[in-house]
Amino acid sequence: MENLKLKEIALKIRWFIMDVDGVLTDGGIIYDSAGRELKKFCVKDGMGITLLHNAGIKTAIITSRNSPMVKRRADELNITEVIQGVSDKLFLYEKIKKRYSLSDEEVLYVGDDFVDLPVLRRVGFPVTVPDAPEELKEVCVYVTQKQGGDGAVREVAELLLKLSGKFEEAVRRYID
Repeated sequence: MENLKLKEIALKIRWFIMDVDGVLTDGGIIYDSAGRELKKFCVKDGMGITLLHNAGIKTAIITSRNSPMVKRRADELNITEVIQGVSDKLFLYEKIKKRYSLSDEEVLYVGDDFVDLPVLRRVGFPVTVPDAPEELKEVCVYVTQKQGGDGAVREVAELLLKLSGKFEEAVRRYID
């Protein structure tokens, strides 16, 4: 998609919503010897989320799985909404929209698999990762260069901030 059209879309975004497995992580699930689930998060994605917050953009997680590590990481990053263990992401997306008086055009969503497709079809700025199914790529306005769990969220955060003219504001505290 041409940058002018992306810029037009980006200027409307107030919320950045993302999936976890395959987006904030590489999609792998590790179990330790006690049977506890482990996840690896990319610190660069964490900085991307912080930059979004610095620019006044709210963040949320909607994930099908339920994991204490997701809650912990979300708490560390001050993510506004964390919804776990849901199969109907569209229903919960609609609840977030209603709770915060949002329109579809004000939301960016990053997803990586079929469970994300209903939300991707609705939001103003749908994004996916390179290893997502073709059906997702067909409805998304942007496909990241980076894989999930390896900086994809940071890539999208910086793209959004630069397109919307909020990048300087987001990084000012680190540069000045």
